[in-house]
Amino acid sequence: MQDDQPRFDDSGPARLGRDARRFGATRPGPLGRLLAAMLWAVLLFVAFTFSLVLFTVLVAVGLIVWAYLWWKTRALRQHLREQMGEAMREPARQTPPGGRVIEGEVIRD
Repeated sequence: MQDDQPRFDDSGPARLGRDARRFGATRPGPLGRLLAAMLWAVLLFVAFTFSLVLFTVLVAVGLIVWAYLWWKTRALRQHLREQMGEAMREPARQTPPGGRVIEGEVIRD
């Protein structure tokens, strides 16, 4: 009677260690660890530099889009300012003669 299922869990770091020893891999020495640390430092530096460049480009593009929209809407803003000035100069509208205002609607009798 042969059982095809393993009797223990063959996953995790213990298995990786056994496989590494089986293929002749050894733990890295001090020089290997130093090189790995230097590689990580270089990778972090490159990633940080890339993120700064990307952030700068995104801010520049955002400013250009904002300036373009501000320039293109200047006539609309001027027109709105003129309308607001005219509205402020006109006297306040009173209730129409013979009518009353209920919730902003004019009802004539």
